Amino acid sequence: MEDKKINKMNQTEKRIFLIRELLSERPEYADIQIPADAGEQKRLLRSLLNVRMPEPVSKEFLQLQDEYLQEETLRKGITPLEALTPERGNLYLWQGDITTLRCDAIVNAANSQLLGCFCPCHGCIDNAIHTFAGVQLRLACADIMREQTVDEEPGKAKMTPAYNLPCNYVFHTVGPIVKGSVTEEDEKLLAACYRSCLELAALRGINSIAFCCISTGEFHFPNNRAAEIAIQTVTEFMAQKQREIKVIFNVFKDLDYKIYKKLLRTN
Repeated sequence: MEDKKINKMNQTEKRIFLIRELLSERPEYADIQIPADAGEQKRLLRSLLNVRMPEPVSKEFLQLQDEYLQEETLRKGITPLEALTPERGNLYLWQGDITTLRCDAIVNAANSQLLGCFCPCHGCIDNAIHTFAGVQLRLACADIMREQTVDEEPGKAKMTPAYNLPCNYVFHTVGPIVKGSVTEEDEKLLAACYRSCLELAALRGINSIAFCCISTGEFHFPNNRAAEIAIQTVTEFMAQKQREIKVIFNVFKDLDYKIYKKLLRTN
């Protein structure tokens, strides 16, 4: 497709083009029909992006995908760090979609394969970040995994570009999975996730980083204890390293907002 034709495509035409390209990659998709409804089209596109393996893709696809995803994010609305007010010092609290936050880096609660969520339209943050970053993010994570040859250990951190997200980088960390009661090892691993991300941020000269609520939700870490560990680990790191880095605690649920708000005011 010529660049002139690409530039003339509207958002709906780009979406349909991307869907057709993804459907054409797999013979088992031959009977899938593209729905007429825009919402259903978006759901189908997201599903196809979610299940796609980390395989090469054409420059034409990437150009249209990038234009489409960036426009979708603009329509959702981007929140710059400068628009936020710190709760205390360099600690911020923000409730919203982390894929629309503009700062140096955001943290993804990844799984041990580090390839993103393959469940179509799943509600986890891993799914959202990979969806709106684009297929390049899974390809970059696959490169990391091929090089290290083993699953990612809990408590570590890896960095990739953010591609089509408004931030610059994505930090990927695997939190502990709680089975039953929280153990001392669970708490140590969760603290290690925050510490590893902060150490990597300091090493790479990152000046602002947004943490999601690591290990809560699908990994079943109790929300209140997770928030306590997050704030304590970040506060201790800043005091020990004397590092001026702006940290945003990103929450999505009202429950987590209330927990962090109370802890940041009282601790």
